[in-house]
Amino acid sequence: MVRQGSRLADIGTDHAYLTASLILDGTVKSAIAADLRKGPLENAEATVISYGIADKVELRLSDGLTAILPEEADDIVIAGMGGILISEILGAAPWVKNEKYKLILQPQSHDEVLREWLWNNGFEITQEDACFDDGKAYICMSAAYTGVSSSHSEAEILLGGFADKTDEASSAFVERKLHRVRVRLDALKKSDAENDEIQVLQNIIDEVNR
Repeated sequence: MVRQGSRLADIGTDHAYLTASLILDGTVKSAIAADLRKGPLENAEATVISYGIADKVELRLSDGLTAILPEEADDIVIAGMGGILISEILGAAPWVKNEKYKLILQPQSHDEVLREWLWNNGFEITQEDACFDDGKAYICMSAAYTGVSSSHSEAEILLGGFADKTDEASSAFVERKLHRVRVRLDALKKSDAENDEIQVLQNIIDEVNR
């Protein structure tokens, strides 16, 4: 999803493996590899030195995007964090609300929170893909600012574009999410308590089954 020739900001870089890969295959010309803690940045430094790309990568201690200047990057990757944290990082950097940036986001959890935040804040989700790693389905999405907020159904928020995909990883991701919905719905029904969440969950099941 990273654009050819772009300047990369890799937020939460850890070992900088993604940054190194994108530099080495010629996708990006330069990168800022940022992390909140010194330990991961030391790991990142070891990576860029070992691959001989230290002249193309700037390592930076940064809490999210706070130490990144708007003019320093074109494509912003935030990967390996929860969707809530990613939303908070983006919310703390209002300068990302500009059509020139491409966001590449890989939430490990609460992807539905991230989708809703993006749509509510004028972003369009331009692509969503899934893949397997060690038998588990992971997802990644890209987004661009349009300035137009949009509303979506609970099923669209929960599943994004994956409900219409038929590849194995996407199907596994959707089934995992729907399984949680069914389990929660059954538990609420058995409690005999009036709960608005029951109707929300039932609407998700009904929409997917149409």
